[in-house]
Amino acid sequence: MSQSEPTSCHHAPQVNCGDCRLSAICLPISLALDDIAKLDDIVQRGRPLQKGQPLYEAGEDFKAVYALRSGAVKTSTISRDGEEQITGFYLPGEILGLDGLATNVHSNTAMALETSAICEIPFSQLEDLSMKLPNLQRRFFQLMSKEISHEQQLITLLSKKNADERIASLLVSISTRNHHRGLSSTEFYLPMSRSDMGNYLGLTIETVSRVMSRLHKQEVIALDKKHVVINQMDKLRAIASTAD
Repeated sequence: MSQSEPTSCHHAPQVNCGDCRLSAICLPISLALDDIAKLDDIVQRGRPLQKGQPLYEAGEDFKAVYALRSGAVKTSTISRDGEEQITGFYLPGEILGLDGLATNVHSNTAMALETSAICEIPFSQLEDLSMKLPNLQRRFFQLMSKEISHEQQLITLLSKKNADERIASLLVSISTRNHHRGLSSTEFYLPMSRSDMGNYLGLTIETVSRVMSRLHKQEVIALDKKHVVINQMDKLRAIASTAD
């Protein structure tokens, strides 16, 4: 297996929307060049987040949405007994922060899993621009719909009885998202820890490790720490869809 670096899309801190290789899956999709320039005018690009640094925290006022340019971010809530519950993992080209849209307050905390470059888009300015650019408004509605779909998929995932099905579903999800980003769908780096995987999937870390090892022994995947190669995609998809 290749011992390559994490397969994030690394960018110069000030790259603009028109030059970003993720524009085909991010907000600029379907926009004309002149309109992309207008969007770029409102995008704010600060210093990258370091591992463990929050992008925003639950309870903070909703002021912006965020496009992940490189790296990886997890979102989580705190349960009544004070335990963290991970609600999602975000990869380059994906949009965060929509959890605050309904109440103007973030319900989740977003934290970098590794060094991550972020585009901050002030929502008031995005809202104004969307009124002038129907394609941008349509794209934003698509992103909202995708977020709702993600919540439904998580409920379905957690309702699956078998740990193998849950882990296979997560691996297939990452594979599919990598494909959409123009990266390998069969070889990638897992940005999250086994503990975070277990938290998200409702499994113990021991169960996650045991299932991953079993998939490796069955040669469905090849595993070396956080590097994964999918050897039998059809079989992995079959495991993931068993309880669908």
